[in-house]
Amino acid sequence: MPAPAATLLLPARTRLAGVPLPADVARALGRADRLAPAEPGEHAQLARHFDLLPRGWPVAALTRALDAGDAEGAAWLRADPAHVRPDINGARLLGTGEAVGVDDVDVRAFLPALRPLFGDAGFLLDAPDPHRWYLRLPREARLPAFVAPADALGADLFDHLPGAGQAALPEARRWRALLSEAQVVLHNHPRNAARMAAGRVPVNSLWFWGAGVAPDRVATRYAETWGGDDLLRALAARAGVANGALPAAFPPPATGEALFDLRAARDPAPLVGGWLAPAILAVATGVLAVLHLDFEDGTRLALARGQRWRFWRRPLATLDA
Repeated sequence: MPAPAATLLLPARTRLAGVPLPADVARALGRADRLAPAEPGEHAQLARHFDLLPRGWPVAALTRALDAGDAEGAAWLRADPAHVRPDINGARLLGTGEAVGVDDVDVRAFLPALRPLFGDAGFLLDAPDPHRWYLRLPREARLPAFVAPADALGADLFDHLPGAGQAALPEARRWRALLSEAQVVLHNHPRNAARMAAGRVPVNSLWFWGAGVAPDRVATRYAETWGGDDLLRALAARAGVANGALPAAFPPPATGEALFDLRAARDPAPLVGGWLAPAILAVATGVLAVLHLDFEDGTRLALARGQRWRFWRRPLATLDA
C-alpha cells in the first residue's frame, strides 16, 4: 500500500515574513519542488482542491446546505450582518458575520424588521446561524455581480456595491436600492442603540454575496479534511468527505491524502514547530509519500523523500524567501 500524502493550506507568505526556520525545515524547503505559481486569493486557493460542476462558486448555497440542509430547489444569496463606518470620503466595510459579534438576540431583533422589505421583493430572509444570513431567491432570478466581503474589507464601499461596474443594469439598481433601504431599517433600529451602549459596534448594513444554486457535484482527491471555515466544511460535506477539528499539531494520515487548513494561523511559531517540522520529518522517514504546501498568495511547494539528495540547493532562510 502506498504511503499517504498530505496538503497544508497556508496563509499568504507575507503573514509569515521573516520567521527563522529550523535547519532541517530550511534545508527541506530549499530542496523542494517549487510548482508554477497559482492564482492568489481565498477563492482560488480552495478551488485548487475542490472541483464544482457546474462551474461557479455558489458560496451561499454551499453553506446553506451545511447550516440548514435545504439548499436544493432555489437560488441563495448571503445577506450577512455587517458594520460599515462612514468617513470623509464615503464609507468602509469593517466587518461582517462573526467579526461583528452578532448573537441570537440580535437575530430575533433585526430579522422581523428586515423581512417585510425583502418579502415585498419576493425574497425570504432567515438566519439558521447568527453569523450567516440568507435570502432565498427563485432559481431564475437575475442578479448583478456581488463582491465577497474578504475582497472589500477596509475598502471604499462605493467601489464594491452590488453590480460594481454594472450600475446601468436594472438588477444592479434594484439591489443597491434594497441595500439602502436595509441600511435605513438597521440605522433606526433600537437594538443598535443597545449594542452601542454595551460597547459593541452597530449592525448598520448587510453584505450581499455568494449567489448561486447548489452544485450538482463537488469532487476532491482527499480522503479526509481537517479544520477550515464554514465554506471548506461545506465543500467537504458536499463531496462526501469527513471533516474533523484541526489538531494541535500535525498527525500523519493513515491512508490516502489529507487536507489540513491552517489559513487562520496567526502565530508562525506553532505553525513551524507543530506542523511544518513534523510533516517534513514524516516525509524524511517515509511516513508520508509527498507533502504539498499551498500558500494563499499562490506559492506552492511539493516535498518528497528523494529530494534529500539535492545537496546543491541552498536552504530557504524564511518562508517568504
